[in-house]
This record gives sequence, C-alpha cells and structure tokens, in this order.
Amino acid sequence: MILEATFGAGCFWCIEACLTDIEGVINVQPGYAGGKKSLAFYNEVCSGKTGHAEVARITFDDEMISFEQLLEMFWFVHNPTQLNRQGNDIGSQYRSVIFYHSEEQKNLAINYKDRLDQEGVWGNPIVTEISSVPEFFPAEDYHKNYLENNSENAYCQAVVRPKVDKFKRVFAKSLK
Repeated sequence: MILEATFGAGCFWCIEACLTDIEGVINVQPGYAGGKKSLAFYNEVCSGKTGHAEVARITFDDEMISFEQLLEMFWFVHNPTQLNRQGNDIGSQYRSVIFYHSEEQKNLAINYKDRLDQEGVWGNPIVTEISSVPEFFPAEDYHKNYLENNSENAYCQAVVRPKVDKFKRVFAKSLK
C-alpha cells in the first residue's frame, strides 16, 4: 500500500537528501507544515513568524519499507533533544516533529519515542513534537533535490553532505 509520512528534522534539504535513495521510498517532497498562516513560503517560514516547520513529505510503499523503519531513519538523521533547532539552524521552523497520518503512525511514533527515552539513547529527553498532520505546503521548486542541484553550496558542503554520507554508510543495505 502507498502511504505518506511527514517529518521535520531541521533543514529539509538534509532529510530529503537522506531519504530519497531509500528502497521503497517513492518520493520525498520538501515543504512546510504546522503553522498558523494559510500559505507558506520560504522567506516567511525562515523568519520564524509563521509557526511552520520545514518538513519532508515522504511517499512510500509499506510493502517495501515500514513506517517504523522510516522512524528509525528519522531519529538517526537529527538530534531530537534540541528544542527548536538543529545545530546552527535555530528557530521553530527547524523543530523536530512527526506529523502522523493515521492513529497507527501516531502510536508507533509515541512508542518509539518513549522507548528511546527509556533506553537513554540520547542522554537528554526527546522533545520531538508528535501531532496530527496539518495542511502541507510544498516548498518552492528550487528546494527539490537541493543537495544534488547545489552540491557546491557552502551549507551543503558543511552540513548536508556529511550528514548524508554518514546516513548512507549506516543505512547502506536500505539504499536503492
């Protein structure tokens, strides 16, 4: 069955670049969700005044990859103990968030988060928001495949590329 997941894990360029090449992932669309305004655009979201988070909407085939496997990748790709930031990216637009699409996704996300907290995996409590999926606004076209199309960009070189390289080493068996 074809399903969707929506994750915010800091800059959407990172999570998109990590998940795009995963077996069973059909599409990863960067965008915005969880804000107060009825429309979302990059410059406004970056201001931190809209309440939207940068997110990735993942379309996946659950016969090839489960939501729980995607959760494992989500938890790996960022630090879920940092409130409203990831590294030097600061603001609620960079918050750690899982926007669930079903009660099953909600329960899996809560249980996974609780298990990680109980095991002390991060050393600090996980602050990831787990909420029902709100309206999703696709990001502007130039954000799609940002790393691939802008590999020489300084942010991509310093932040995105190292994160993607580490991710691909750890999840090598899950790559297309």
